[in-house]
Formats: sequence, structure tokens, C-alpha cells
Amino acid sequence: MQIDKSQILDLLRQQGKTSEAQQADSELPQQVDPQQDSGLLEKFGLSPQDLISKFMGGGGLPKL
Repeated sequence: MQIDKSQILDLLRQQGKTSEAQQADSELPQQVDPQQDSGLLEKFGLSPQDLISKFMGGGGLPKL
């Protein structure tokens, strides 16, 4: 499961974290794997689990 870097940068900017977005733009790969890149994401104040839930629907069982 991967998330496009642009989605993460947009999220950081929406949160008012423009300096983190600029730094993330230079450090994150184009396709971000929340689990493999968790250390980098946490460096920018992002929870890998929150990103999975937001962009991938959480990966759990659907709610009834």
C-alpha cells in the first residue's frame, strides 16, 4: 500500500505545516509506504496509521 507524496504534502500544508511540507518534499520518496517510511512520516508529525485510515480506508473490515 502506497500513498502519493503529493497527497502527504497537501495534508501537511492544510495543517499549516509549510516548512515540514517543504522538507518532506525533499526527503520522502514519490510513492510513500506508510509502514516502511513510518520513521520519516513521524519526523513530520504524521502518524502512519492515520494516513492509512485517511487515504486507504483503514484496511479493516467494512462498517455495517
